[in-house]
Amino acid sequence: MTERSEGKENGSVPPPPGFVEQANVSDAGIYDEFEENWPGCWERAAELLDWYEGYDEVLNDEDAPFYEWFVDGRLNASYNCVDRHLESGRKNHAALKWVGKLKETRTYTYQDLHREVNEFAAALRDIGVEEDDVVTMYMPMIPELPIAMLACARIGAPHSVVFAGFSADALATRMESADSGFLITCDGYYRRGNAFNQKSQADNAVLRLDNEITTVVVDRLGDELDHVLGEGQYGYDDLIRANAGATVEPVEREAGEALFLMYTSGTTGEPKGVVHGTGGYLSHTAWTSKAVLDIKPDDTYWCSADIGWITGHSYIVYGPLALGATTVMYEGTPDYPDRSRVWEIIERNSVDIFYTAPTAIRAFMKWGSEYPEAHDLSSLRLLGTVGEPINPRAWKWYYKNIGNENCPVVDTWWQTETGGMMVTTLPGVGDMKPGNAGPAVPGVSVEVVDDAGEAVESGEAGYLTVDKPWPGMLRTLHDGDGRYVDEYWRGFSRPDDDKWVYFSGDEARIDDDGYITVLGRVDDVINVSGHRLGTMEVESAIVGVEGIAEAAVVGSDGTETSIYAYAITEDGYDADASLRDEVATAVENGIGGFAQPEEVVFTTQLPKTRSGKIMRRLLEDIANHEPLGDTSALRNPEVVGEIEAIDGEEE
Repeated sequence: MTERSEGKENGSVPPPPGFVEQANVSDAGIYDEFEENWPGCWERAAELLDWYEGYDEVLNDEDAPFYEWFVDGRLNASYNCVDRHLESGRKNHAALKWVGKLKETRTYTYQDLHREVNEFAAALRDIGVEEDDVVTMYMPMIPELPIAMLACARIGAPHSVVFAGFSADALATRMESADSGFLITCDGYYRRGNAFNQKSQADNAVLRLDNEITTVVVDRLGDELDHVLGEGQYGYDDLIRANAGATVEPVEREAGEALFLMYTSGTTGEPKGVVHGTGGYLSHTAWTSKAVLDIKPDDTYWCSADIGWITGHSYIVYGPLALGATTVMYEGTPDYPDRSRVWEIIERNSVDIFYTAPTAIRAFMKWGSEYPEAHDLSSLRLLGTVGEPINPRAWKWYYKNIGNENCPVVDTWWQTETGGMMVTTLPGVGDMKPGNAGPAVPGVSVEVVDDAGEAVESGEAGYLTVDKPWPGMLRTLHDGDGRYVDEYWRGFSRPDDDKWVYFSGDEARIDDDGYITVLGRVDDVINVSGHRLGTMEVESAIVGVEGIAEAAVVGSDGTETSIYAYAITEDGYDADASLRDEVATAVENGIGGFAQPEEVVFTTQLPKTRSGKIMRRLLEDIANHEPLGDTSALRNPEVVGEIEAIDGEEE
């Protein structure tokens, strides 16, 4: 084996020399440069954008934790993502390549995108949208979604994208919280080839709201699904035709003014309306797209996330378009109509950079390497992961079978609230450590601390915090400044009361090299024999067993008792006693005998939210024979009953 595939003695893997030679960032001195010149170092990010008026100050921290970035600077996100690329002679360059669920394709050049964004911006004004009005979007992965986002940004109306898989109640809750009087949706979309009526969901949500709602409906399915426009409802295509050729001057927005809201889960159960500003957020996403994802203007880049989540906002729409690249947008699932779909898209479009989630990579592993091997993936230059920690086995499979050991893998940690990447290697600078995200991005300062807010020793588990502000950070919560402070800035009683620390809610370890291993959410922790174990730690040991594709572990009663493991086998492997024994041995060898699962339950699926995260709370209810909590957030609610039945049979 080569040194690259073996790695160094500490398990690290150096970036391929050929990649380093062409990388956007390849000088290791960037870390010291950013630290010594903080916060002025972030001017490098701001320089990636065009400003109508320059900022007077990089950072104003007088009203901490309500930090202001690029004070008094004025810009427009739509102009930065569209217009300026026309002015630089790239109007015929592909901006967006869309692949539909039924293999339909559409390509928008920057000229095409400019035309339709302007026409829809004019239409939004025609139906009454004014600057600072919140416009809600409830659409699947179709081109009209990013077009609508950019049209809103053009006229200074913050958008609030609600994932298309959410229920009518969830949509109504978010619209009511945002005080949004405008909704953009579609007639329907395809679920595994079958037409699903999205408009009926949207109409039901509107009925639950007290205020009048103006709705725009995109015709996605044509004759496949008839729909009728009611009072206060407009057809998207009709509005575009009525405004054909219209142009709208981009509204100048102060750097701190809202670009969008995004709702995320809260500790109280009520969703939080995270508010992101314009200047800091767009600078951060553009900078990390260039430095971490290594995006260049001539690249074809594919992030497989849904725009209904923050990853889609930052790294499908705003980051790559700010850099003038081609961004790929896919409506379907990785296995429809077959398990070669992802690799077919990469091959057909000569994708340079692929950014996906560990949950998808584990599925690829389960299906087998024969699917990627049947396609030419030689166009790939960089791979990335996002959404949750990736275990070392999945990382190595991804590196070998998809990247052919020629593509660096950036394992990125960040959140809805951070706006952009916070912890990861720079692919042209640092070694990679499988299962280990890496150091903080240059200019970002993170600490792993204990309950008192003091830094933990190397190798010890603690809370992952950020102890300096960063440009992409949320400005506040739409719910109110008080909740913003309570949720994020009062995690610890610090010795220095003047120092504000952002509490991420994640647990992590840091090693002697400053590399961070994210262990999972703080509430994804099991106490066993006095040891606090992150679920990720135990799950990584289990999926290291040949034949195990995915696993989730919970405490049997939430105290210092025992571990229950739920595991999915790979195709061709039997879920039998010998495999259970291998799981127990792997956990004993990897963590210790005290962490061996009391029960290993084999299942065909794990309960997951619509964004692909395992809902361990429900597994804990099953393990403890407690009444099941709310399952409405699951994309596969039927699996809960199946697991209960299996669990009951095995007792």
